[in-house]
Amino acid sequence: MNLGTILKQQKSVILTISILALSIIGFFAIMPRAIHVSSAVGGRNLPIYCVDTKEPKVALSFDAAWGNEDTQEILSVLKKHNVHVTFFMTGGWVEKYPEDVKAILAAGHDLGNHSENHKNMSQLSDVEIKEEIMMVHNRVKELTGYDMFLFRPPYGDYDNHVITGTESCGYYPIQWSVDSLDWKDYGRDAIIQKVCENKHLENGAIILCHNGAKYTASALDQMLTTLEEKGFQVVPVSELIIRENYHMDADGRQVAD
Repeated sequence: MNLGTILKQQKSVILTISILALSIIGFFAIMPRAIHVSSAVGGRNLPIYCVDTKEPKVALSFDAAWGNEDTQEILSVLKKHNVHVTFFMTGGWVEKYPEDVKAILAAGHDLGNHSENHKNMSQLSDVEIKEEIMMVHNRVKELTGYDMFLFRPPYGDYDNHVITGTESCGYYPIQWSVDSLDWKDYGRDAIIQKVCENKHLENGAIILCHNGAKYTASALDQMLTTLEEKGFQVVPVSELIIRENYHMDADGRQVAD
């Protein structure tokens, strides 16, 4: 092999390396910056129970897994108060009541994911956890075009794998800090008191209610009035939570970095 051939090969190698280097630099230049998010506290991964905020805002949420008798009444009361909330829906509920899903979204409320089959998520494998989330996600996406990103595990049941699995699906795991206990059918006044006199009712609280419960719809008007009188603005979960650059404290409170 003569000197000229060797020089040509060297130039070819150098050119190839240069192109490869530029390609790598360009790839990292267009990559989005990492968003700092940490759900881990003392070795435990936590969902969002509430949010650290100075604003007098609380989020109201409804889990939709079983009945549907009162959905239209709930929507009417929310419209009366000009309030938007979050409905966490199971796959079965979405399949059974597609027109109500559309009506909830059309009224300006969040559509949230409550799993496909309402199982104890901590008892599932990592693959099953993702299936439970994505089956509902895809069904709602096909029905409405909406990409859900809020997930509430059934029964409030979770472990580290549930939280990491939820986040790997592009979802924020959502719990609650104020429980109405409306599903226990204690009565209208009991629901109002349980929410509005709750020791955890504070800025950034997330309130849990259910549609299909016996007294929830009849309690809702007075509940919202009382919350307003206390100076709270009721918002959907999507408006309350911090979307990026946050960490969780030991109480499950989301705190901005």
